[in-house]
Amino acid sequence: MRMSKGVEWALHTLLNLDVVGGGPVGSAQLAEAHGLSPSYLNKQLQLLARAELVVSVPGPRGGFRLAKPLEAITLLDVVEAIEGGTELFHCTEIRCGGKIGELSPPPTGRCAVNAAMRRAEEAWHQALAAQSLADIRTELTASPLVRQVVRSALN
Repeated sequence: MRMSKGVEWALHTLLNLDVVGGGPVGSAQLAEAHGLSPSYLNKQLQLLARAELVVSVPGPRGGFRLAKPLEAITLLDVVEAIEGGTELFHCTEIRCGGKIGELSPPPTGRCAVNAAMRRAEEAWHQALAAQSLADIRTELTASPLVRQVVRSALN
């Protein structure tokens, strides 16, 4: 499975909004801080706003700010906001098709491949849900220099 670059952009943007504090920051300013496409980042910000992870503040001094503290935002929240909540694996029951399907008795019970993939997907979701952005902030901003650089880039 491969996530879009929008997930990375969204995660860094949320962490940066936390570093600068409560005031809104414009999407162009957020994009420029990392050399990103402003229009593409704005799309990610709109998805984050729909998921109620950021708040859009209108007006000439507007922009985006966090809707809740990083402790209340998980990696799963961000992935689902950007990628959607769609299932990663889709079983098409090929075990019932072709010559194998013709020669085999009708299946009883759930497909073993489907069951294994569902278990793996659930473990992945649990791992993402267990990690808050506050946990990442602790790692990312261990150096005061990181905070200083982000504040300088966004103020």
